Amino acid sequence: MKKLFPLLLILALQPIFSQRPEGGVRGQGPIEITGKVLEQGTDVPLEYATLVLQSVSDPNKISGGITDIDGNFSVEAEPGSYNVSIEYIGYKTIKRPNQSLTKNTDLGTIRLSLDVAQLDAVEVVGEKTTVEVRLDKKIYNVGKDLTTSGANISDALNNIPSVTVDVDGAIALRGNDNVRILINGKPSALAGFGSTDALRQLPADAIEKIEVITSPSARYDAEGTGGIINIVLKKEKTLGFNGTINTTVGYPISSSITANLNLRTDKFNIFNTIGYFYRGAPGNGYFDNKYFDTNPDNFDRIIEDRDIQRKDKGYNVNLGIEYFLTDKSSLTGSVFGRFSDEQDITENNTTRFNKSIIDSRTLRREEENQDDKSYQVSLNYTNNINESGQKLTADFQYSYDKEIQPTTIRENYTFPNEEFVDAQNIYETQLQNEFLIQSDYVLPIGDAQFEAGYRGNFEENSNDYQLDQFNTESGQFETNLGLTNIFTYNQNVNALYTQYGDKLGKFSYLLGLRLESTQLKGNVDASVDLTELQEILGSEIDLNFDKKYLGLFPTLNLIYELSEKENFSLGYNRRINRPRGFFINPFPSRSSRTNIFQGNPDLDPAYANAYDLGYLKRWDVLTLTSSIYFQKETSSFERIQEDTGQVTSDGINIIRTLPVNLSTNKRIGAELGLLYSPEKWLRLNGSFNFFQFQTDGFFNGIDYGVTNTSWFSRFSSKITLPGKIDWQTNGFYRGPSQNSQTKSKGIFSLDLAFSKDVFKDNGTISFNVSDLLNSRKRRSFTDSMNGINDDSYFTSDSEFQWRQRQFTLGFIYRINEKKQPQRGRQNNNNGGDDEEF
Repeated sequence: MKKLFPLLLILALQPIFSQRPEGGVRGQGPIEITGKVLEQGTDVPLEYATLVLQSVSDPNKISGGITDIDGNFSVEAEPGSYNVSIEYIGYKTIKRPNQSLTKNTDLGTIRLSLDVAQLDAVEVVGEKTTVEVRLDKKIYNVGKDLTTSGANISDALNNIPSVTVDVDGAIALRGNDNVRILINGKPSALAGFGSTDALRQLPADAIEKIEVITSPSARYDAEGTGGIINIVLKKEKTLGFNGTINTTVGYPISSSITANLNLRTDKFNIFNTIGYFYRGAPGNGYFDNKYFDTNPDNFDRIIEDRDIQRKDKGYNVNLGIEYFLTDKSSLTGSVFGRFSDEQDITENNTTRFNKSIIDSRTLRREEENQDDKSYQVSLNYTNNINESGQKLTADFQYSYDKEIQPTTIRENYTFPNEEFVDAQNIYETQLQNEFLIQSDYVLPIGDAQFEAGYRGNFEENSNDYQLDQFNTESGQFETNLGLTNIFTYNQNVNALYTQYGDKLGKFSYLLGLRLESTQLKGNVDASVDLTELQEILGSEIDLNFDKKYLGLFPTLNLIYELSEKENFSLGYNRRINRPRGFFINPFPSRSSRTNIFQGNPDLDPAYANAYDLGYLKRWDVLTLTSSIYFQKETSSFERIQEDTGQVTSDGINIIRTLPVNLSTNKRIGAELGLLYSPEKWLRLNGSFNFFQFQTDGFFNGIDYGVTNTSWFSRFSSKITLPGKIDWQTNGFYRGPSQNSQTKSKGIFSLDLAFSKDVFKDNGTISFNVSDLLNSRKRRSFTDSMNGINDDSYFTSDSEFQWRQRQFTLGFIYRINEKKQPQRGRQNNNNGGDDEEF
């Protein structure tokens, strides 16, 4: 309680602070002691920081005061000699002994730095989600969001402004799905093979905060033309043993238990998150494909009705220890593991038409199993060199991920006769090894700050794929050597960066430059027959490639303060989009006999220049954030669909989806956010994002240019009902959208949640309904010319629902943690804003 005691003492003795202490200068009236307290490195005002004045002549006589919302203090005292100290919970105390204060004195700006070695045994448990606006990002401190109780990280992201999560888990930032996902500021095995599937397996209550970085500074990777989402996981800072245990049960079947436990002393901090989940996520799909082919023998319409049943179970554990070498340096090591066993069973009822008459029906049953093991070892060294903020950090991280996916496919006719169609056994193993080495240095220069650093990221992905086809003549499964393959893809990136920031009056800036050297290397096992594959892709495409790129990526972020509650911001950055292994792998997928996805080894990185102009205004109960943005991307990726000209053994056209580099993609948009809290029992927030993008480009003689306008909006309300029951409602709508071939309809979803604190606020019971109206479905229409002639093309009308409406009952118990009010609203000198969300 060492840090908390002065604050409580000051508050308790506040009525007598104006009394004259013994030892003062007699015969002279009171003097005024003023100043401002900020957080070192961020210049965030520290509200409720404590100024303590201890009389030198009589140490038992203590007076002082606390700072206001803007970090300012103004205290009256009798002239005399004092030991002056400025204290704040969790920060290093600044002491100025034996100060002679005989007249009005301004102590100036005092910056406190975090004290990692002597944090007080008082935990501030986040009751509300707040947003802090910084020069290069917005930080959402995830608090008591009722709708994410029992949810996963992917669900939590879907509640963050500017972020959308599609029905199949694809994450987009301001409508752009080329977004870089980081965990604790680094690429991580938690994100799997560049996909977001793993984020559905980790609990939302493991998150401390989410950083939305739409204008990244030079310290961040240049990867991701849409921006960066950084998910920061919890690591407690409280002395002693504490933590939370969260259990949930739901329908459709869903259950989980997660424990976040922490043991901290003055010398070390042990933190651990361990969880188990078991759930089924039923889904469905519907596809109505029409073919306009000059061949009268081919089917002119095929309807696929898919029913999807999932059974997923798994464990995850994150164990780490932070050891304080000195009062300024620490060494942190952690081990993460994720082990899951998943099963997806898809039954596809297909009806085929010829001249509008039903020709046949088949039932295709695909059972995909996935055994996934991920490991990650991290080591971090931090040295806070001095009180001025000089800092050195070094990081090493190794990630390993192995996914074994055996799949069985059986298809049989059900009409007009019951007979065998096809059978396949697929054996697929994916391996990922990734090394990361990083070092960063921060040097304050007066009120300015210089940074420099290096990052090396070395990643290897290997895909071992074997397809065994059933031979009806021999009655045996035989390996298809044309599609069996081993494809290895390496992506190595070395980066150097430097940046410099300063504040000149009301004007703040951060200027940076990043140099990145990229190697993209692919290799196909030479033992397989590549003749057919080379013919499909074209002889000019090299299946074994080694490409190198060198790029400069400048960044600039500016803020101009009209007042402490109002500012304008301007950001510019250059970004890169490197193709993922899935986009590069030349071997076609076999999830369907008639619809295949094939990677393109000839893909080059895309580059983008992005501009962002923002405005922020805060009133007592209302905060407005807004921005307009523009981005131009060259050699942008686009998935095109085309008829391969091939048909299956039963006469169905085979359609291929292929990613290609199109010429340009221009995107312009605007977003608006409102945070409104007129009463303690009512909190409202809403956001609106409008954007238009224009794509220009040709492929195989077809113009894929398109202009599309779309938007999405989010609204949330939280009401405290009688009996201290909290009620939260989240609504989301994404407007219609269109790319070069596909038009997607709008999507609306509604989430509802209630919670009640129990056991003297040590526990919380919650109940929530995800997708109350069961309307979170993707509906789209594709019209694709195949380039053969004007009369030969197809259309596809589809609907897909990844997960149906979910009911969840949850219970959280807090161990040695008490809920207390958070630090008050803050506005830092860089335009920062900390408001209820």
